[in-house]
Amino acid sequence: MRLLTLTIFLFLSTHIISYDRILGKDFASRSEVIATNGMAATSHPLATQTAIDVLKGGGNAIDAAIAANAVLGLVEPTGCGIGGDLFAIVWIDEDKKLYGLNSSGPAPQDMSIGKLKAMGIDKIPPYGPLPVTVPGAVAGWTALHKRFGNKPFDELFNNAIYYADNGFPVTEVVGYYLQLSSERYKDYPNFADVWMPNGEALKKGDVFVNKDLSNTYKQIAKSYGESFYKGDIAKTISEFIVEQGGFLTVDDLKSYKPEWIKPVSSNYRGYDVWELPPNGQGIAALQILNILEQYEIDKMGHNSVEYIHLFTEAKKLAYEDRAKYYADMNFADVPVEELISKRYALERNKLINLKKAATSYSSGIFEDGDTIYMTVADKDGNMVSLIQSNYRGMGSGMVPPNLGFMLQDRGEMFSLDPSHRNSLEGGKRPFHTIIPAFITKDDKPFISFGLMGGGMQPQGHAQIVVNLIDFKMNLQEAGDAPRIRHFGSSEPTGEIMINGGYLSLESGVGSDVRSELTKKGHNLKNEPGGYGGYQAIMKLNNVYYGASESRKDGHASGY
Repeated sequence: MRLLTLTIFLFLSTHIISYDRILGKDFASRSEVIATNGMAATSHPLATQTAIDVLKGGGNAIDAAIAANAVLGLVEPTGCGIGGDLFAIVWIDEDKKLYGLNSSGPAPQDMSIGKLKAMGIDKIPPYGPLPVTVPGAVAGWTALHKRFGNKPFDELFNNAIYYADNGFPVTEVVGYYLQLSSERYKDYPNFADVWMPNGEALKKGDVFVNKDLSNTYKQIAKSYGESFYKGDIAKTISEFIVEQGGFLTVDDLKSYKPEWIKPVSSNYRGYDVWELPPNGQGIAALQILNILEQYEIDKMGHNSVEYIHLFTEAKKLAYEDRAKYYADMNFADVPVEELISKRYALERNKLINLKKAATSYSSGIFEDGDTIYMTVADKDGNMVSLIQSNYRGMGSGMVPPNLGFMLQDRGEMFSLDPSHRNSLEGGKRPFHTIIPAFITKDDKPFISFGLMGGGMQPQGHAQIVVNLIDFKMNLQEAGDAPRIRHFGSSEPTGEIMINGGYLSLESGVGSDVRSELTKKGHNLKNEPGGYGGYQAIMKLNNVYYGASESRKDGHASGY
């Protein structure tokens, strides 16, 4: 029996995913999508089609992104929704400039470490009313539209409302996660009423209608988002959360405003890679890339022992700083410029042993999970990189009555150590995992991209950049290539890496590489899934190239 098991393991480990392609890498699932007038790439076909509809109807990339995101909140509730937060990087071609939007919400004003400690709570739970923070997505939509939108705001919800009223078929990956979510959330108030019609979990091919969300969207559209934060929707949300034992009030919702912020960048071999500063984790990708740039990555070979080992150690180093320093910059001093500097990367690189995996690292010293990602580009050259999520798939389990959506559980990411930069305070935003990204070349837009998936995101962003620049892959190949995933690093919630964590590799990485990595001291685990969801648009010679994640249900489309 042991011999049979070993044989099966070796077969799975050596199996290389490949297609009989005439051109390109054998692991590419399809060719890039190429068009001139506009492009959209999302994780669901109906959302992509919606974005294209808006572009064809005279809307710009910002309009299309909002409309597509509204559809995604309906058709992919396992990844996003209006109970969650939003971040975006926007290229406005007329301005020749990138804009950043942080539309993540804070903890309730009346919530504190002392109150939780008095309740006997030493760590914020993942589910229930306590991890619920102010949802920022709707405010993000209105902020984007007020500043850059073209079409009337209420028209952007037409497709989402239509599908909510008339139904749509559940796609394969979403159906899988809805089955899992139904087991987790079925006993929470109002969950089954929305996502378990006839008492059963939705599955692939089922036609799903969500009249409650349709009515909610109609209120949002008509009030320009005001109802969500100051009207009937806000009242329903707060009354429900307080009833369940939480802290979120109407005043918390009423006082919320998104923040326009300046994206930050680091140059990688002549390309400027842009991320948003904390409270998100985007600069971890820049820290990883700054270390990798010191090596001839292309000569190592894609997913070689040398490359995977180096990448993993660089990730471990960046995530130690992530655990110590990343927090809401309105409350904490975060040394962003120092963290993403080339000088600092040179010093941190000295800690890496190219022959042996480290079990622990210290952070630098200075003087003082589940999401959707989407991107849209229009005929005028504007591009939007947008990410939106509830966290932990669907979120907290808290479903306010008759609204058709679940609230996020981002508050779980606070530390309850008062001395930590990411400690819980009323009105403070928690450490955040979701991050959009952008690449420019010679001050011109090059690629809008993202790769969602909790702690996978910065390491996913770095892998995409390396695949594109060092390994010369095209846009689709860069996303289809087998990925590296390291888990077990120190966390902003207080956990410390003491055993090196573990390394998970997709099946395209062979058994010989796995064996050599084990010899270097890496703890390998075989885990299907969890490698993130990628979408991207590239602009080259006034032509758009689109790519979409082969591991999800979506696609890229242009016209």
